[in-house]
Amino acid sequence: MPSPLPDIMKKSFAAVAFLAVFIGSFCYAQDTYLYSQPKELGDGWKTENLKSLNVDTTLIYKAFSKLKHIPNKIHSVLVIQNNRLILEEYFEEHAQDQPHDLRSTTKSIRSILLGIAIDKGFIEDINDPIANYLKNPSPQKNLDERKDKITIKNLLTMSSGLDCNDWDKKSKGQEDKVYKKKDWLQYTLDLPMLHEPGAVSNYCSMGAILIAEIISQASGMTIDKFADTHLFGPMGIHNLNWGHTSNKEIIPSGKRLYMTSRDMAKIGQLVLNKGKWNGTQLVSENWIEESTTPKTKITGIDYGYLWWNIPFKVNDEMVVTKTATGNGGQYIMILPELDLVAVFTGGAYNSQEDKLPFKILNDIFLPTFSKVK
Repeated sequence: MPSPLPDIMKKSFAAVAFLAVFIGSFCYAQDTYLYSQPKELGDGWKTENLKSLNVDTTLIYKAFSKLKHIPNKIHSVLVIQNNRLILEEYFEEHAQDQPHDLRSTTKSIRSILLGIAIDKGFIEDINDPIANYLKNPSPQKNLDERKDKITIKNLLTMSSGLDCNDWDKKSKGQEDKVYKKKDWLQYTLDLPMLHEPGAVSNYCSMGAILIAEIISQASGMTIDKFADTHLFGPMGIHNLNWGHTSNKEIIPSGKRLYMTSRDMAKIGQLVLNKGKWNGTQLVSENWIEESTTPKTKITGIDYGYLWWNIPFKVNDEMVVTKTATGNGGQYIMILPELDLVAVFTGGAYNSQEDKLPFKILNDIFLPTFSKVK
């Protein structure tokens, strides 16, 4: 279960404690990090040597020297600036060609897929009731006229009104409880209503699964086939799969993505380029703008359509990232002002250590790359 995002400017205790050791020993550290320019593999990425940029790389060298030798749960770190892959590092047994469990980062990719479904005419309007597209199943228990008012937008902003809150163990729709049920869709639709749709936003993974099922039923394609046809195929993303940690048989809409770090970075660059990849508009610019613009708040953090807006401070100025997050430390962080994408994967599941990438971005990458012209 993902933990609530902290106030980034206050940071979590675990991340601060780790980085106090991590950064505090810089002046005594022997630099052992050997930077190598990422290789061009014919996968759509052009690369550039970090040393060719007009930046002071001291913080990066010291940081990666420590990451390579101090126990941590980061699996990979990538940085793209000006559409060039300039930093790519993997830790322990993790490798460039190894798909990683994205966890809830999959939600943000589902948001892109919904935008494509709208562009293609499979879905008319996000203000439509979900019943217009979700023909099967339909609510059988806790019947409530408010359920007829739940819209696609409510699912995108996690404000369906259903008793679904992953961060409340008492919630009937908390994801770990739903995973034990035979029919996730039916169980979710049968949850009791606690609020009027649109009134309150609570983090609800089942709502994102309903989004995937709506795309599937509206298009007549399973979500994986839809994604391959309209997003991953055109982007040259092929080394991926859909799965889940549950031992039960999972419907396609309930599965999450396993993707390489380089391909995660492609998703970030697509958003940074306002829906374009290699000059081709794969999802409308309007959808990218709408989906990544704040619409509500969850635990005090601005939230769009399955995308977070997370603030950082650099040179006494606030910089807001468009961020996809996943339990364990899976992040796609997009900084339009700096023309930068940062990707992290990790294994700090159900731990505040999964917030360490926020500190690395704030204290290492932003001071370094904000000076690139």
